[in-house]
Amino acid sequence: MERVLSGLRPTGRIHIGNYFGALVNWVRFQDEYKCFYEVADWHALTTMYPESKKFRGLIRETVLDWLTVGIDPEKSVLFVQSDVKEHAELHLLFSMLVTIPRLQRNPTIKEVVKDLHMEDKISYGLLGYPVLQASDVLIYRPQKVPIGEDQLPHLELTREIARRFNHLYGETFPEPEPILTKTKRIPGIDGRKMSKSYGNAIYITEPPEEVEKKIMQAFTDPEKIKKDDPGHPEGCVVFAYRSTIDEDGTKELEKKCRAGEIGCVQCKRETAKMMNEFLDKFRKRREELKSVDVNSILKEGAEKAREFARETMQIVRERMGMWSRD
Repeated sequence: MERVLSGLRPTGRIHIGNYFGALVNWVRFQDEYKCFYEVADWHALTTMYPESKKFRGLIRETVLDWLTVGIDPEKSVLFVQSDVKEHAELHLLFSMLVTIPRLQRNPTIKEVVKDLHMEDKISYGLLGYPVLQASDVLIYRPQKVPIGEDQLPHLELTREIARRFNHLYGETFPEPEPILTKTKRIPGIDGRKMSKSYGNAIYITEPPEEVEKKIMQAFTDPEKIKKDDPGHPEGCVVFAYRSTIDEDGTKELEKKCRAGEIGCVQCKRETAKMMNEFLDKFRKRREELKSVDVNSILKEGAEKAREFARETMQIVRERMGMWSRD
């Protein structure tokens, strides 16, 4: 089977943006590929280093949410990034192949810095995290990587590093192709990117009343003031949610909205009801998983990941002619 690698930072509970943008595809990939899914705790340190003591709890919650949506440790390798030290070694070697100006041109870095107001706080780790991400991917020599469109610049850097290494030391790494997610970025309730740090997210296991409250507060078309005003659903957060969970009914809703046949309050109530019905299965499943031994799952996953990573690093050292006592 072809291999894929993907991961998420352990920043807390999983929201619907994480689910539709990544996890729904992770579940499907389990029957099509050999999947490696990492909890990217080193990546989280790039912006959350003052909160590192929270990571142990956050990692457990993250993995439980993965299990909740259908990630199966019998089918996939689940592991914590920092449990596989070979990632750090490969990151160090790759960092010699990339210039600082190349990293500074990364649009994703610019976005993170702007969103988190870190203009004067760009650490070496933050600037170089796309190189660590490249090592995460390439150490498993995958043929494909599931990503959203916003991650394409990172994957292109990964492909560049693979080409550079292969040119210098011989054919070693594949240049992985992207598997683009079908769902576009889901907005937060305020219209910005859905993010835990913005406080605008809807979580997959939060109580029904909280989901309803958030959707009733969600940003809608500012030009649709009265019920019979014609709407513009393409700019409405609630319509984005509705079209994600009820794709079949979207055309009819869009028609009614544009014709002024449905008001925003009614649309919000209907969407909140549908969203809660959709999330019910996750709430129930999460409750059933309370006693799961997450440590054992991650220990077993780390052993499997390490086995493959060690094999790759042995090849890398040999190709580079690195020092060896053997």
